[in-house]
Amino acid sequence: MAELKTKQTDRGVEEFLNEISDEKTRNDCYTVLKLMQKVTGEKPKMWGSSIVGFGNYHYKYESGREGDWFLVGFSPRKQNLTLYLMYGLERLENLLKKLGKYKTGKSCLYIKSLADIDQSVLKELIKQSVDSIRKRY
Repeated sequence: MAELKTKQTDRGVEEFLNEISDEKTRNDCYTVLKLMQKVTGEKPKMWGSSIVGFGNYHYKYESGREGDWFLVGFSPRKQNLTLYLMYGLERLENLLKKLGKYKTGKSCLYIKSLADIDQSVLKELIKQSVDSIRKRY
């Protein structure tokens, strides 16, 4: 079975965030960092070269595939700020309707700017996702 490429590293989160050249993106990242840390009660850790994750859990699928992953995380990408809500966004649709301007993938929330969304709704999305993962694993 293939091993996950993205793993927790020892790289400093602040070092990574301070390398973001766009000031608006960097400020948005620090805002999300504080929000996720407050919701999870966990310290941020780098996962791979560009994901900031909080907490971790061990999963095992019926297929036999298993691994360790973060509860919630984010990554500043070229086009968007990507938030990883591991519970799955389809389960949080009632909140997404209130969020503002965004796009989604299966467990990814893509935001151009925090100014485009309601941050109190974002906080609740993160909380529900984290709570659900913690209950499940």
